[in-house]
Amino acid sequence: MTSPRRLGADDAVNRKALLNAAQQLMIEDGYDAVTTRRVAAKAGLKPQLVHYYFQSMDDLLLELVRRATARSREAFAAALESPKPVRALWELSSDPQVTALTIEMMALANHRKAVRNELAVAAKELRRMQVDALSALLERTGVANDVVRPDALMVVMASVSRMMVMERALGVSMGHKNALALVEHFLANLEGSAS
Repeated sequence: MTSPRRLGADDAVNRKALLNAAQQLMIEDGYDAVTTRRVAAKAGLKPQLVHYYFQSMDDLLLELVRRATARSREAFAAALESPKPVRALWELSSDPQVTALTIEMMALANHRKAVRNELAVAAKELRRMQVDALSALLERTGVANDVVRPDALMVVMASVSRMMVMERALGVSMGHKNALALVEHFLANLEGSAS
């Protein structure tokens, strides 16, 4: 009977370097660029260390999803606690690196069931967190009605911001200026002008 293989510690510097490298590769070159050799090279480490810290590439990818989810949870919590939470959520969802990572993780989820399941749980949790916080804000400001609902607002904000980031990466910007003006108008009416 074989004993389970020893893995490196979760808080090890090299493990974090490998996760950072995998994330950067995913953002820059797409999820299929995240291979043992490329991750190790990007981290400046030997390829064997990838499997010292992760039993498989699936384990590394799942940990990358979990880490991104934890960071998103923290960022969303901070945004929701800010004086202008809707604007802060908009700015967070408009971050090109966050969007690129999200898009690549969603593409990866189409090919890896474990990643899909992990992302689905995380997305539901984050959406619930956002909707709960926005419900109180919209009620307080009197903006909530049958059309302006917190769940719809989050879907629209996430969709518009992601689409604009994706199009910008392609060099497409037609309509962006007017879309941003529309978003700014809504945010100014809801929370006041940007400082």
